[in-house]
Amino acid sequence: MSEYTENKVGQIQIADEVIAIIAATAAGEVEGVVTSATVSNESFVGRFGKKNLAKGVKVSIEEGEATIEISIAVKMGIHILQAAKEVQTKVKDAVETMTGLHVSAVNVNIDAVLVEKVRHTKEEEEA
Repeated sequence: MSEYTENKVGQIQIADEVIAIIAATAAGEVEGVVTSATVSNESFVGRFGKKNLAKGVKVSIEEGEATIEISIAVKMGIHILQAAKEVQTKVKDAVETMTGLHVSAVNVNIDAVLVEKVRHTKEEEEA
């Protein structure tokens, strides 16, 4: 468990995996960006496995500040730097809004560029 708060009723703990899922989901909302969470959500099994959703995201919390490292793939034709900056902004905003933690850094690693296979019909191949 990474972050907890004491109050009159008891304590609240937020697991690192929960923060990682929030970060991966936010990153996957950026156009042209694919995360492990995006791929996992496409399958029935992936929807129910929280470890799959947190794959590719590392969360470190020290003195109430979170540092998030996330690995992404970018689709061919997408401006990589612009997409990475948007991922940083969306992840920071989502984690801070949902958890109340301060996010000091969102480090983005671009692991791949995805090229879609072009499928031709038999008629196109013969032409």
